[in-house]
Amino acid sequence: MARTSNPVTTRPLDERARARRVRGIGGGGAIAVAALALALCGAVTTASGATRTQARAAVAAAPCGRTVTAPAHYQHVVIVVMENKQYSQVIGNAGAPYLTGLAHQCATATNYAANSSPSRPNYLAMTSGTIPAGCPGSDADPPSCTTTTNNIFRQVINSGHTAKSYVESMPSNCKIASGGLYATKHNPWPYYVGTNDRTRCAKFDIPLGSSTSGALVNDINAGHLPTLSYVVPNLCNDTHDCAVSVGDAWLKSVVGRILAGPNYAAGNTAVIVVYDEYTPLPNVWIAPSVKPGAVYTGAVNHYALLRTVEQTLGLGALGGAATAPSLRTPFRL
Repeated sequence: MARTSNPVTTRPLDERARARRVRGIGGGGAIAVAALALALCGAVTTASGATRTQARAAVAAAPCGRTVTAPAHYQHVVIVVMENKQYSQVIGNAGAPYLTGLAHQCATATNYAANSSPSRPNYLAMTSGTIPAGCPGSDADPPSCTTTTNNIFRQVINSGHTAKSYVESMPSNCKIASGGLYATKHNPWPYYVGTNDRTRCAKFDIPLGSSTSGALVNDINAGHLPTLSYVVPNLCNDTHDCAVSVGDAWLKSVVGRILAGPNYAAGNTAVIVVYDEYTPLPNVWIAPSVKPGAVYTGAVNHYALLRTVEQTLGLGALGGAATAPSLRTPFRL
């Protein structure tokens, strides 16, 4: 993919007084003093909690440009994959005010192409840097298109870190067969069958729950996001079967919760929202160090996503990611 000259631009953005010492207080007075001390302690704790909540809300409202230097590596990367929309159908669409706002506040690439068609090969491209033979043109469940190729899930875990896929409407871990609002074609981990892939899939490819409760929300709220989180909404919330406005509301709930959560507040988490197809596809890159309003106009695809994620986590490049452009420097990730 050829780079355009100077492809990065930046848009303008819209102790309390000391307690008196008490002497000679009897039993009842001592109890009263103890109760007062507990009340004051509770008030301080409550105030501290409220301050923390307010601080996190402020971060969520302006998540990018909070630092001017990117860390050597981020400790957590969250990838949220949406479905089947072109850039102009989402970014700038009145039905997607949340993601459009994040694109303006943070960073986006306007010439981002899908690697193939339909969905399945794009999910494999962004997680392995390759598209196995026979995968383009089909969205069939495994065993179709299974592969032993190395992949980002194996790569992260083998490096001593953690990875999870959170898959909405999947009825059980690493479910092979599609059904209802769950589509295996949007869940790449079951297609990987190399060393330890299926064992790890059975453990770490898990039902998401919903945008308000369940495994993902629990991990966000507890500050326990893994090194790599791969987030897959169901067929409605990813905009495959439902309107852009439905997907935007889901993203506001989930991504908004991540940005207001303890991992992001710690300054060590990056979030990427990307669509699988159609070219040019919508994408937004969010991290405390990201240049607000940065726009990359050079040609990129899912291999560039993979390379950028790997560099951000301090990993080597897989497959086509080795020769793809990186967005880490342009976006200050």
